Amino acid sequence: MKKRFLASTALAVAAVSPFAAFAQSADPSSAGPDAAVTVDEIIVTGSYRRSLEEAIDIKRDNIGFSDSIVATDVVNFPEQNLAEALQRVPGVTIDRNRGLGGRVMVRGLPSEFTHVSINDLATASGSGGREVEFDIFASEIIQQVTVQKSPTASDEEGGIAGSVNISTARPFDYAGRTFVAAVEGAHNSISEEIDPRFSFLASDTWGDWGALVSFSSAQRTNRTDSNSGINFRPMFRFLEATGARSDQAAAVLERDAGVIVQDRRDRDETGRIIFQDKVGDRAYLTEQDKWGATLSLQYRPSSNFSLTFDAMLGGFDTVEDEYDAAAYSASSRSTLETIHEYDDTTLAEYGMIILRDVSYTATQHEFLSKEIINETDYAQFGLTMNWSGDNWDMNALVGYSGAEGTRDYANLKHVAYAPSRTRWTERGGETIPSANPATIDMYDAPDSYLFEAYETTFERITDDKYAGQIDFTRHFDLQAFPALSSVQVGARYTDRSTERQYGALNIQGPGPGDSSWVNTRTLADSPLTPIADLVPGGAYSARDLTWSQVSNDYARSTFRYDGFFTPFDPGQYYEVGEEVVSLYAMADFNFALGNVPVFVNAGARYVDTTVVSSGFHQIQNPDGSTGYTPDPVTSEGGYSEVLPSLNFHADLTNNLVLRGAASETLMRPALTDLAYRRTASWNSFRFTDGNPALEPTYATQWEIGLERYFDNGGLLAVSYFWKEIEGVVRNELTGVVRGVTKYNANGTIDGVYDFDVYQPVNAEGSYEVSGIELVAVMPLDVLHSSLQGFGINANYTLLDSSLTGESDLGIPTPPVGLAETTYNLTLYYENSRFDARVSYNYKDDYVEAIGYEMYPIWRAGYGQTDISMSYNLTDWAQISLKGINITDEATEGYTMDPSFPTMYERSGRRVSLGLRMSF
Repeated sequence: MKKRFLASTALAVAAVSPFAAFAQSADPSSAGPDAAVTVDEIIVTGSYRRSLEEAIDIKRDNIGFSDSIVATDVVNFPEQNLAEALQRVPGVTIDRNRGLGGRVMVRGLPSEFTHVSINDLATASGSGGREVEFDIFASEIIQQVTVQKSPTASDEEGGIAGSVNISTARPFDYAGRTFVAAVEGAHNSISEEIDPRFSFLASDTWGDWGALVSFSSAQRTNRTDSNSGINFRPMFRFLEATGARSDQAAAVLERDAGVIVQDRRDRDETGRIIFQDKVGDRAYLTEQDKWGATLSLQYRPSSNFSLTFDAMLGGFDTVEDEYDAAAYSASSRSTLETIHEYDDTTLAEYGMIILRDVSYTATQHEFLSKEIINETDYAQFGLTMNWSGDNWDMNALVGYSGAEGTRDYANLKHVAYAPSRTRWTERGGETIPSANPATIDMYDAPDSYLFEAYETTFERITDDKYAGQIDFTRHFDLQAFPALSSVQVGARYTDRSTERQYGALNIQGPGPGDSSWVNTRTLADSPLTPIADLVPGGAYSARDLTWSQVSNDYARSTFRYDGFFTPFDPGQYYEVGEEVVSLYAMADFNFALGNVPVFVNAGARYVDTTVVSSGFHQIQNPDGSTGYTPDPVTSEGGYSEVLPSLNFHADLTNNLVLRGAASETLMRPALTDLAYRRTASWNSFRFTDGNPALEPTYATQWEIGLERYFDNGGLLAVSYFWKEIEGVVRNELTGVVRGVTKYNANGTIDGVYDFDVYQPVNAEGSYEVSGIELVAVMPLDVLHSSLQGFGINANYTLLDSSLTGESDLGIPTPPVGLAETTYNLTLYYENSRFDARVSYNYKDDYVEAIGYEMYPIWRAGYGQTDISMSYNLTDWAQISLKGINITDEATEGYTMDPSFPTMYERSGRRVSLGLRMSF
């Protein structure tokens, strides 16, 4: 039995949700079933301690392994969005970008392995992939979140990592009329901006009818300073060049490092000689505007029947200004000049030599003013019916979930070619003048930088999903088979599609087709603004440095001529459709083994999937020019599978539960990977193709655990889980296109190269992931009465994986995103008027990406401390003070070894003051 939890007026001390904090106790006699989350009981909660107790009740009563957060957890802690609230859940970690939590990973597996639903409808986020960008959702409109880690047959998708099930509020969750409002202001320590946040909820019931509406709006201005972009570059960049560049690189390697290259075309050899690629100092200003709203209408004439309409709308708009002063040592004109320092010991076990400090003949110095405008609008509508009789239940659901995302990108690019010296530093990298007389101070030479292009791209992605499900449960009380308590059967149909359009155009003059600015206009011809004035907050904080650039406001108004637009490219278009028919059946058994009560849920799900992918195919016209087919070319694929599941728990004592689960499950490939298209990465000399024939990634998994529940609301739990995953999707080299002409942004020819073709494929073989989870939720008054009000909420996850070999050089690499160790610790205190919490969450080092399919790029271990305090001014008003990253931790990364840092990024601390009121 799953439950729905709300906060009560009497216990509204630390209620997180500004709505739940002042909700009134519902009359249990009026609580009927709720199909969207199979709810048949409403529980009232309030303070943080009570919210933990109710989350523990959900865990205990759930069929399989799960962890939950309810209203008090979701918002009142200083999380900026739903992802940051979920990081408190055992086994859940998040990715951070510019100081903001985004994608959610369960048990260290990639975010695309997690299935997400809202009110039992799978959620679209406008990205075109399976993963959900949680930062688009306003957490204030969320009432309860359960992370289901072991699937049942009736679940829409099990998710290899798990399923995140989100619930929003409904009118019969409250008794009578309710209105709650909250306001907040938040300050960022680097940008020094104050951001507003506002939310309200209004709910009422009359007779058999109820209505609820909620709304949340928030703005966020965040500055991030970053010394980053310092990645490994294999020496074949120079050694495979034609003529003098290759010869000089080989000669300098032999002269200064004693390295004699045997075969300049052997990438297993030249890929192990590393120099430093692009080094950048960057200041980001991120401005976000987020809103979300819910509407719920309920008709409940009796406790046996209810009809509910849920709607959820929202938008997430981001404008990011990036001001980048960078040096690209691997430019097409450059080669090695002098090796000042090299390292042949740190990575000697892989036969690698790292050039730590090098002067180059013609570094490409760049001043980049980038503007990225992302807009996402999402909508979800669902109609749910619950109907029950004396020994049966029937639930039905129809719904729609959709999102549209657009990305408008612009980059004003000025370039200066000159000799420079680039080297690693303790926190990243730096470029300084070299001994060559032609060198420049890249940060103070605006006359040397020539206009190359004002690059623009525009992308639009639409996701749409329609779903329908009917479910019937028959309850039994059979004398001949008393163990059988119920049988449940059902069917579900989903139709999902995603469409992507993309275009790019470079502006090189004051009108269409005009290139008069190229190599004539300099950086000095535009007004320049010091970085301390270009973004709010003062001096650049990543290191002691200053420079001046062109503002994005000036770039947009000056370089976009009248009538300009970015046309869509047919070659970048794709549309992917997916239809899924699912049939399932499962049974519940209740019996006793001796004096031990046992509950077993066993079932199977049959899924049949059809995929249709289409795009325009490139052709050669009779006149020799390149074009595209007049109509999209279509490719079809499909697969079917039977997925069994088993969940059980045994009450060894009144408070000691043995729980177990086993299942087979799948995660479908990203729709972007299924797309019928080809994209080019010109700087990496590679094409990437889609693969409509991809099949899902499958997992066979089991888990066993012990859970000790305490009468005071405490919990101690330990579980061991194991997964064997096969068919994981990887990008692999599937071909080579020879003789590709690569152009610079100004239209000149960079060179003719062979381009590798990579394609997502289902990798052969399988790998194992296993781990241990520990959970401790303990009010400390059990130790001594003087500790009344104090408590601990902690969890620890230890992971292990057998996956290796993702690197083309054979460098052992764990799965991308998997951190071996993660833990969260929250200490809290509360009384009738005041509460305080401090939380520390830590995620160990993990691989963020594989550079050039060769070198694992690691994100360094990161720990963050957050605080929250609130005080009840009156029975109807509460004031709160919250802090995010109060110790101002920086985000860091490295390639293979910490002595080769890739980034040092500071996003500052965030402090907010809020007031919540009920009327």
